[in-house]
Amino acid sequence: MQKLANPKKAQGLVRFFKTGKGEYGEGDVFIGLTVPQIRAIAKKYRDLPLKDVEELLHNRIHEYRLTALLILTYQFIKAEETKKKLIYDFYLSHTKYINNWDLVDLSSHEIIGGWLVTHPGNRTILVKLAKSKNLWEKRIAMISTFEFLRNNEWKDTLAIAEILLHDSHDLIHKAVGWGLRELGKRNPAAEETFLKQYYKTMPRTMLRYAIEKFPKNKYEQYLAGII
Repeated sequence: MQKLANPKKAQGLVRFFKTGKGEYGEGDVFIGLTVPQIRAIAKKYRDLPLKDVEELLHNRIHEYRLTALLILTYQFIKAEETKKKLIYDFYLSHTKYINNWDLVDLSSHEIIGGWLVTHPGNRTILVKLAKSKNLWEKRIAMISTFEFLRNNEWKDTLAIAEILLHDSHDLIHKAVGWGLRELGKRNPAAEETFLKQYYKTMPRTMLRYAIEKFPKNKYEQYLAGII
């Protein structure tokens, strides 16, 4: 990764991921790798022992942490039940280091969602995460439900969306809106039932994301509040 480091690209990533004082990614460090580069490295070292993955995940460099999480996703997909549970538990115990939106978005649906799809009795963890004071745990809760949508299950997506409906952070507004949009691809009626109940009070960014794929006329009606 150090051989592939690109200082010029790193400067752009520092701005893009809002690393300034008071911003959501404050203090994060980048070396300028692309996601395809990181994926290639993660696939090459997909059998890395968990203790070494943990060392990567604890690193202050963003791309190291993303590599660790992608290695975990590749391991989880191929793992037997016992190893899957180990990775799932490891993930939940290390959310402190899953601290930017790309880290969440590229891993949580595969690992947390992937485990909970086949272990629905454990899904109360999503409510706990959604009610956390930690921004990234709340986003993990929402993004994890995307795996359920792949299986045509949307009850949990709507439940987490309802919990996060009036969250103050823009990144949660986007995540919930994105989740509702994904639901709409599979069950438009379920999305619209939810929207008709809440669209007038939900944050504008959330609504825009949720209705992004609607026909222009319906999109404008929702924004105008005349549905």
